[in-house]
Amino acid sequence: MSRILSRRSALVVGAGGLVAACDRVAQFPAAQELLGGAEVAHRGLQRAITARDALAVEYRPDQRSPVFRANGTNNPNTPDYTAHVANRFADWRVTVDGLVARPLSLRLDQIRSMPSRQQITRHDCVEGWSAIGKWTGPRLSRILDLAGLRPNARYLVFHCADAIGGRRYYESIDLIDAFHPQTILAWALNDRLLGVPNGAPLRLRVERQLGYKHAKYVERIEAVASLTGLAGGKGGFWEDVAGYDWYAGI
Repeated sequence: MSRILSRRSALVVGAGGLVAACDRVAQFPAAQELLGGAEVAHRGLQRAITARDALAVEYRPDQRSPVFRANGTNNPNTPDYTAHVANRFADWRVTVDGLVARPLSLRLDQIRSMPSRQQITRHDCVEGWSAIGKWTGPRLSRILDLAGLRPNARYLVFHCADAIGGRRYYESIDLIDAFHPQTILAWALNDRLLGVPNGAPLRLRVERQLGYKHAKYVERIEAVASLTGLAGGKGGFWEDVAGYDWYAGI
């Protein structure tokens, strides 16, 4: 376990260094091309040395952090979201559409009634901090099986209720991570319903990626063949606006 944790820590530190420099690098096309190549190499190396279904480390209940820090948006604070909070998310729905055979519109109570996975994992933020928490929610693969992905689907895009600087938050993952057994739509943290700062009522947990990939306030899951033409075209909010790596594997 110590070797695994050391490897995870080293990757987090390396990613943090890239992010700190991204604003300066963004103005140099040659440097962008170099970093893009490094990301492809990182993804290839990660996949070459670990099985595609290798699990992230899971911890004991007594190892949980006393406080699970929230990051990014702490409250979407829109009229629509505020109304959902007041109604305890009774009318919240998650749409599953795009390249699927059977588009879905799932109520929150339907999602909570699905067989759930519980996992105690470490959340690694690109800013350098981490926290261990217990997450509960159905495997994403179960929902995808209900929708039936079409053969040309390659990515899943998570559209969220929050916005930063007027731009709606979104993230995306490929099907390797989408069908990973620890990838879930979490509705509880540490045996309590998710609070607003941590992404209520639903957030993505994709445990082998850095924290910014774990989209909060999920309200739509879209299956697509390509990320080109979607928002800024790089597959996620921070990827578009700050040059973060799309593949943030740890």
